[in-house]
Amino acid sequence: MALPIEDYALIADCHSAALVGRDGSIDWLCFPRIDSGACFAALLGEPRHGRWQIAPVAAVRGIRRRYRDDTLILETEFATSEGSVRLIDCMPLSSERRDVLRIVEGVSGRVAMRMELVIRFDYGAVVPWVRRAGDTLLAIAGPDMLELCTTVALRGEDMKTVAEFCVSQGERIPFSLNYRPSHEAPQPAIDPEPALAATESEWRAWSARCTYQGRRRDAVVRSLITLKALTFAPTGGMVAAPTTSLPERQGQGGVRNWDYRYCWLRDATFALNALLLAGYHEEAAAWREWLLRAAAGCPEDLQILYSVTGERRLDEYEVGWLPGYGGAAPVRIGNAASKQFQLDVYGEVMDTLHLARTAGLEPEPAAWRIQVALLTFLEANWQQPDDGIWEVRGPRRHFTHSKVMAWVAFDRAVKDVEAFGLDGPVERWRQVRDAIHAQVCSAGYDARRNTFVQSYGAPHLDASLLLIPQVGFLPADDPRVRGTIAAIERNLVVDGLVLRYSSSTDVDSLPPGEGTFLPCSFWLADSLVLSGRREEGEALFERLLALRNDVGLLAEEYDTRGRHMLGNFPQALTHMALINSARLLSVPVHQARRASAQGERPAAVTRTS
Repeated sequence: MALPIEDYALIADCHSAALVGRDGSIDWLCFPRIDSGACFAALLGEPRHGRWQIAPVAAVRGIRRRYRDDTLILETEFATSEGSVRLIDCMPLSSERRDVLRIVEGVSGRVAMRMELVIRFDYGAVVPWVRRAGDTLLAIAGPDMLELCTTVALRGEDMKTVAEFCVSQGERIPFSLNYRPSHEAPQPAIDPEPALAATESEWRAWSARCTYQGRRRDAVVRSLITLKALTFAPTGGMVAAPTTSLPERQGQGGVRNWDYRYCWLRDATFALNALLLAGYHEEAAAWREWLLRAAAGCPEDLQILYSVTGERRLDEYEVGWLPGYGGAAPVRIGNAASKQFQLDVYGEVMDTLHLARTAGLEPEPAAWRIQVALLTFLEANWQQPDDGIWEVRGPRRHFTHSKVMAWVAFDRAVKDVEAFGLDGPVERWRQVRDAIHAQVCSAGYDARRNTFVQSYGAPHLDASLLLIPQVGFLPADDPRVRGTIAAIERNLVVDGLVLRYSSSTDVDSLPPGEGTFLPCSFWLADSLVLSGRREEGEALFERLLALRNDVGLLAEEYDTRGRHMLGNFPQALTHMALINSARLLSVPVHQARRASAQGERPAAVTRTS
């Protein structure tokens, strides 16, 4: 059975990513892209579905892990009765190669080690043909090939490759696994030590560009590194998570299992803000360009998510041969939510491009033409019901958050015309903006309970309503906003953390029982700060940081009873929310309030060089 989610760490290069367990096993790896078929899928099944473990033979008495400072190079130290050994894992950042590099380093004594490599392409379904070519082991199946190079002797055993060796203090034994299409000519084997040194240098150089100097800089830098690791460098697209089908409810079946290896338009504003906050203008510009390419076309065909290259067809299907994480089937590939109609994404696109202009990114001439086309469609369709921010698989409704984000779309368009001299029917846009605002304040607000509600005419609450002051729809000290925060605290907070919506709601056809939602919990911390309850917001922020695993990573959800993470891991939106909350806590309250009231993001403490 796979380890608890907290026991995994992320390694990644410019194209793909892997999860490494505390037991020295890589249980998830997709090649050649982060959304390709997995060659190690034990995370969603058993070792026979593919993994690569290097660990001591003797019983392990203690394990310590860390990332090297400002890098994504993982070090796992095992202590045994024979001595201790360090396992160094990374994926070199070369734009041409696809490698996993593992180096076993003796720390003390002389430790007996075992390596076990189980390669199964296509999510554990395909057993490759394995052969030797000199000192290299080749595993081939159809279009895929993996090449293993090491200095230790290898042998076949029960459809897997194993090695047994000893490592003494000061000794370093390298292993490298390279992917290439099976029809291409072989590449020279990577030289492990120089590759490790180059990777460390590249990560540290990237981290050194961070200009953020505000609260909890260590956590912010780790989150920025995580976002960088989830970015597909050739296109700039950032995936929501590197995994699929990690359940949102532990041990209760896997109905809420989704594939998150795609790029959500909804994440664009949060991602762009986080990158710009820290001075990463190049990455922010690449994300904006990905967004513009994805959004190009007929406005009515705008999807809520795309592949890392902008592909639209993300058909969802189930992989029946994998039993799922902890037995939580089904395992899903693709995401049917890509075909949902969600009004809020129009607002997120407009907000992202407004933020890019405000931050001074180099103008993109095509952007405004795309925006005007999106607004023309939205003007004719904002009064339609939609599927909402949480991609519920139930009937469409007039979700309050969706309408608020439709308001954001027109508000940002008006601001762009006023601030940047762009051409558009600004008076008409103002009228539409005002009409949406009036409708939300009437139909989306329950005056008797003094709270905004999830959808028009419904009694249910929704954590997305916490974003109302952050996008500038109403100020944080508005009585209706304060009432909404209080209602969410009474009804959606479990053990101090926030549910997305009540499990009693009839809006979703899926069974209830998911964990608390970590991004929403950060949003509550932000709302507390903006509404004048700074100490409470700071306390919640620090509690959320304490939920990170030992290497600083967070999933999407948290089970407060079982005290463990749930959902795909690590989760980009959670780390974006962490960064934005840290920024908010790094500026005076009056500055944060003023910026939010204008629909802007306050600048955090930064350095200029």
